[in-house]
Amino acid sequence: MKTIIVLLIFCFAFVVTAFGQEKFATKTGEINFEASVPSFEEVKAENNNVSAVLETGTGNFAALALMKGFRFKVALMEEHFNENYIESSKYPKATFKGKIQDFYYSELSGEKEYVINGTFNLHGTDKTMEVPAVISKKGEDVWVTAQFVLKPEEFNIKIPSIVSKKIADEVNVSTVFKLQKQ
Repeated sequence: MKTIIVLLIFCFAFVVTAFGQEKFATKTGEINFEASVPSFEEVKAENNNVSAVLETGTGNFAALALMKGFRFKVALMEEHFNENYIESSKYPKATFKGKIQDFYYSELSGEKEYVINGTFNLHGTDKTMEVPAVISKKGEDVWVTAQFVLKPEEFNIKIPSIVSKKIADEVNVSTVFKLQKQ
């Protein structure tokens, strides 16, 4: 009888843990990128409507950005970005799906550096990446920030030779997500 009671308690604890996972999410995350070259016009944009979700029990993290959400200082540059490089009508979004290594929500306090292993999809091309991130808990919110580098050719993005000297070979990307409990 004791064995059955212990087994029932264990099963109950497993069910509560499995179904009691908390999720933190946002629809107002921020992604900035810069591909500027010295002596030429700034190639820089930001998107402040990026969705992201973190499952605290598993460490799974995902983000989605609509490509037409990126804003440039120069309207013509934004138009060229969407029509000629990213081809937003054909590839409307970029996604990242991954898992935060050694992440335990119960141990989260202050800022801590992590690595998120995952797959980045841009321009219809998947790339496996290790993204260094800083994750912190501030009040009831979880903050995830990251900085990494992408190369257009890794995603089959063609830069016309006429402007290739004006755009960096490496694109510096930074993200900020203020995730709230769902």
